[in-house]
Amino acid sequence: MNQLTMKSTDLTQVNIGKIAELFPNVITEARDEQGKIKRAIDFDLLKQELSDGLVEGEKERYQITWTGKKEAVLNANTPIDKTLIPVMEESVDWGNTQNLYIEGDNLEVLKLLQESYLNKVKMIYIDPPYNTGNDFIYKDDFRETMNAYLEESGQIDMEGNRFFHNSLANGRFHSDWCSMMYSRLKIARNLLKENGAIFVSIDDHEYDNLKKIMSEVFGEENHIITFIWHRRQNADSRNITNASTDHEYIIVYGRSEQSIFRGKEIDKSKYQNPDNDPRGPWASIDLSGLADKNARPNLHYDIVDPKTGIAYPPNPSRGWSKSKETMLKLIENNEILFPKNPTGRPRQKKFIKDLNKTNTGFSSILEDVGYTTGGTREILDLLEGKAFPFPKPTRLITKLMNQILSPGEIVLDFFSGSATTAHSVIHLNAEDGGNRKFIMVQLPEKIDEKSDAYIQGYKTICEIGKERIRRAAKKIKEETGADIDYGFRVYRVDSSNMKDIFYTPENLGQMNLDDMVSNIKEDRSGEDLLTQVMLECGLELSLPMETKEVEGKTVHYVAGNSLIACFDDDVYESVIRIIAEDQPLRVVFRDSSFRDDSARINVEEMFKLLSPSTEIQVL
Repeated sequence: MNQLTMKSTDLTQVNIGKIAELFPNVITEARDEQGKIKRAIDFDLLKQELSDGLVEGEKERYQITWTGKKEAVLNANTPIDKTLIPVMEESVDWGNTQNLYIEGDNLEVLKLLQESYLNKVKMIYIDPPYNTGNDFIYKDDFRETMNAYLEESGQIDMEGNRFFHNSLANGRFHSDWCSMMYSRLKIARNLLKENGAIFVSIDDHEYDNLKKIMSEVFGEENHIITFIWHRRQNADSRNITNASTDHEYIIVYGRSEQSIFRGKEIDKSKYQNPDNDPRGPWASIDLSGLADKNARPNLHYDIVDPKTGIAYPPNPSRGWSKSKETMLKLIENNEILFPKNPTGRPRQKKFIKDLNKTNTGFSSILEDVGYTTGGTREILDLLEGKAFPFPKPTRLITKLMNQILSPGEIVLDFFSGSATTAHSVIHLNAEDGGNRKFIMVQLPEKIDEKSDAYIQGYKTICEIGKERIRRAAKKIKEETGADIDYGFRVYRVDSSNMKDIFYTPENLGQMNLDDMVSNIKEDRSGEDLLTQVMLECGLELSLPMETKEVEGKTVHYVAGNSLIACFDDDVYESVIRIIAEDQPLRVVFRDSSFRDDSARINVEEMFKLLSPSTEIQVL
C-alpha cells in the first residue's frame, strides 16, 4: 500500500527521469534538505556528454572514477573517419546469409553500427580481457598526432589498431582497463532493444570495477543477475594459498525494466490426477507459513477436518500460509488434503490450471553447462589443435541465449575471440529451426609465432574465429541436416571511402545536390561505397543485396527498392528513368554520374514525376 504524499509532482525528479533515459551514466544520488536520498545529476559528467572537448571540474559525490574517465566519455562520443569494407572472398554464402563477422577495433565498429543497429540487438555477450596482467587491451586515442608515439611504443599495429600489453607495472593498470570497457559499454547500450540484455564474463580481477561501471552505464536498477559459473572441473593446487578459485562471473544488465528472463520451466510431472479430479492435474504443497504468533497472530489457528473433527495446530514458529477465512474456503472446495494419520499435517491441492505462470526463477549458479576444459575440447576437435586458450563452452552460451534470445533476433559479441558465440547460435538454430543472427567483432590481433595456432597456419585471432565458424557450420549441417543459415558476411574496418571529408548521417541527409563534392577514393569499389551508404542510411548489413547491369551501368539494389545506388560515371538518362520507375525509398549517385548541373536538375525533375517520395543523395 502506497502512502499519498499530498504534494504536487516533484518536477525536478520528473526531469531527472527524462535525462536518465538519455544519459543513465550521469545519474547519481544526493540528500535533500530533509536528509532523504534522491536521484541527482552529475552536472560535470552531463557537461562532458554535451561537449566536444574535455570539461574540468570535480565535486564530491558517490561515483566510480579513475584517471582517464572523461577521456573515455569523449572517445565514446567522438566520430571517426572510418567505414566497413566487404570481404566477399572470405565470406560464406554472401548472397543469402544474415550473419556478420567484422574485423577491426570494436570501439570503431560499435560506432559504425550505431545507425544501422540502433535498438535492434536483443542480446550482447562479451568475454573481454580479464586484466590479469598478461592481457592486450585497446588503447583508445583518435588524435592523429599520437600515431607516431603509439607505433614506436608498440601500441599500434600496421593496420592502425591500438592496443598494448597491460602489465601490473603500468601505473594506470586498472584505469586503462576501465576506460577501455566504459567507452565500449556506453556505445553498446544504444544497440540494445528495450527488452534486450548484455552479459559480460569476468573474474575476480576486475569484477568490482566492472559491476560499478555497468551500473553507471545501464542503470543500477537494470541489473538482472550476476551468474556464478563453475568453470573448473578439478581444484587448482598450484596456488601458494592452497585456495582454488573454481568460478567466474557473468554480470547481466537489461536495457530497461522490459528486459526479462524466461526462467526455468516447472517440473509438470509433479502434477498428477490420481483421484480424477475434474479440475485437472494437481500437486500436494506445504501449508506452513513463515511467521511466529507474535508477528502474524491471524495465521495461528487450528485447522479442523470436517469429517473426523481432528484439529491440527500450526507450527508455533511458522503458523499457516493462509488466513483462517481463506482456509475455510479451500476446505469447502475440497482443496485441502487431510492426513490419514492424526500426527500428519494438512496439505493443499494446487492445480496446474491455477498457476500464475509455469516458469520459476533461473538460478544464478551455473552448473552442468560445461567447463573451460569442455570449451578447449571443442576447439581441439574442430581445429585439430589447441588454437585458442580458455574458450567458453558452447553449452554455457546456449544456456544464456535460451533465457533472452528468440528466433529471428540478433546477438552481438564484440570480443568474439574464437567465435564461441557464433558456434552457439548455429547450434541453437539447428536444434529448433530458428533463424537467430549473430554479429561477431574481433580485432585482428596477431598470434604469437611460438604458439600452436601459428604453427597450424593461423596468423591472427580473426583467422581462427572465421575458420571455426566454417568448420562448426559444416559439422552441424552434416550431423543434423537442419535447413538454417550456415553462412556469414565478412567486413573489415578501413578508412573512409571519401577524401578529406566525413559525412555524418545527419548532414548527409540535409545536403542538397549542389552542396555535394565528388571526393571518392580511386581504389574503392561499388560494393565498398554501397556498404558505407548503408551504414549512413541506417540499413542493416545483412539485408539482401543484388547487382544488375542496366544498359552497361552497374546498379545496386538493397532489400528490393529500399535503396538503389549507381556509382558509375556519366549515367544515361534512360538508366535513371528505369531506376526512378522502381520507386526506391532512397537513391544514391556519385557526383560524376552527371555530366553537368543541368543533368542533375533533370534527375530531380524525373524523380518528382515518377517517384516523388524518393530521397535522392549524391556522393
